[in-house]
Amino acid sequence: MAATPRIVVVGGVATGPKAAARARRCSPEAEITIVDQGEYVSYGGCGLPFFLSGMVGKIEGLMTTLSGQVRDVDYFHNEKNVRVLTRTLAERIDRAERALHVQSLATGERFALPYDKLVLATGATPTRPPVPGMELGRVFNLRTPEDALALRRLLEENKGAHFTVVGGGLIGLETADALVARGAEVTVLEMMDHLLPGLIDPDVARLLEHHLEREGLDVRLGTRLERLEGDEEGNVRAAVAGGEEIETLAVIVGTGLKPNVGLARDAGLALGKTGGIVVDEYLRTSDPDIYAGGDCAEIAHHIGGWKVIFPLGTVANKHGRIIGSNVVGGNERYQGALGTTVLQVLEFNVGRTGLSEAQARTLGFQVETALVPTMDVAHFFPMHAPITVKLIADAASRRLLGAQVVGPGEAIKRVDVAAMALSLNATVDDLADADLGYAPPFASAVDAIAQAANLCRDKLDGLARSCSVDELRERLAAGESLTLVDVRTPAETKQGPGLGRPTLRLPLAELRQRLAELPQGQPLVAVCALGTRSYEAQRLLEGAGFAGVRFLEGGLAAWTGR
Repeated sequence: MAATPRIVVVGGVATGPKAAARARRCSPEAEITIVDQGEYVSYGGCGLPFFLSGMVGKIEGLMTTLSGQVRDVDYFHNEKNVRVLTRTLAERIDRAERALHVQSLATGERFALPYDKLVLATGATPTRPPVPGMELGRVFNLRTPEDALALRRLLEENKGAHFTVVGGGLIGLETADALVARGAEVTVLEMMDHLLPGLIDPDVARLLEHHLEREGLDVRLGTRLERLEGDEEGNVRAAVAGGEEIETLAVIVGTGLKPNVGLARDAGLALGKTGGIVVDEYLRTSDPDIYAGGDCAEIAHHIGGWKVIFPLGTVANKHGRIIGSNVVGGNERYQGALGTTVLQVLEFNVGRTGLSEAQARTLGFQVETALVPTMDVAHFFPMHAPITVKLIADAASRRLLGAQVVGPGEAIKRVDVAAMALSLNATVDDLADADLGYAPPFASAVDAIAQAANLCRDKLDGLARSCSVDELRERLAAGESLTLVDVRTPAETKQGPGLGRPTLRLPLAELRQRLAELPQGQPLVAVCALGTRSYEAQRLLEGAGFAGVRFLEGGLAAWTGR
């Protein structure tokens, strides 16, 4: 490397500016240039839905420092001594000469930027389903400030209009939330059978779906977009899905992202099976003078080490810091990602980390799970709210594999606890024994995450024998002869919903005295509100000699989604 290292960064959103800022701190003398084809740099892309909703008043709010400075070209020049070339297209990499060839989109001028180290932070490109009409006007992605500005203008000019969101993943749901906040009518189309596919399991997604249904959001699962119809001005006027024509002002496509690797591919850099740029643990590409990070890079999952792409702001910023250190002589390693993802939709919190149950089974783990509806703080504290925790573990090693937490209550702190446990390869026993903070406004004495870990331990130890909601539905649909035993109090059974099936009502407090009312030689499934008392009933009945006893895991909260 030259005495004064020349560092060129392609991409000015998350990884690129972070790498430049870190390189500057580590090397005050380095020559650092950022190239980006857009007008805005160093913006919080994850904040675009909040600008769209109006929660963030100005687009510049997504580009400010804690002290209120806007991270624009002048800021990087004056504060960081970093040259930023906006509206500049990176055309090709000459690896032999170690130069990046670029073109100014403003003037058309072409020139070369020599480098000692090159950083590719080229991000990802939104995908669109291959259906007719995608070229029409008012068909948006929500990926850049320009997208958000155009959508917000449309919302302000068309109060109460209908918008169609294609895709029930992270981007689609956050966009739907922002549109609803602006008073729009919204239909969400998701081709899979549950929301957030690939992030959360169907049993957890159902709880979110029930909430959105109660809030009046039009969510259509298992519904594929067929085509878009246009008006005489070339703008979209309707989305056709499931054989129905949905009149709409605009369509927002949130069906996923693909890594933007054209520059790397044309330069002959190795690409992986995911389509991302191959990097090592130091985030070097197959060319040791070129680094890559963020949405364009293929990385290792912390559990199992298989290759993934996680288009997340957390991952992008970590990559930027590591690359910034290493391009000026550092030796920092990236330890892999867990895919920790959190979001809020219509006041409902959703979070996940590690593997889903489906992913764990696909990878060959001997899977055990625990599903626990509970409260986020002490139940007697006035401002409590429900959450549901799901843990996924390896039955052979008892190692925690993943966690999902949803509900209107404080779900995300539990996701973060699980993420730290996963990063340390903890078992469910370690998680249950963690010394977490307790006071009634913040948690229960046995925190929600510990409650789930304890249930998982009891299942692994053969104490808890449960039946999931899906399993019970399948058994009932198959006509299996089993007895449902509702162990709630009489007051509860009058006030709250049941299973909607013939049920023997035996409150837990009376169960020991009324065992003779239960049929012998027939499978029993005990039911209560949350699954706690029905678990006790399962143990009681087994102790009394009954065989084939299970309890409904998650209780009626999981059954009804309330």
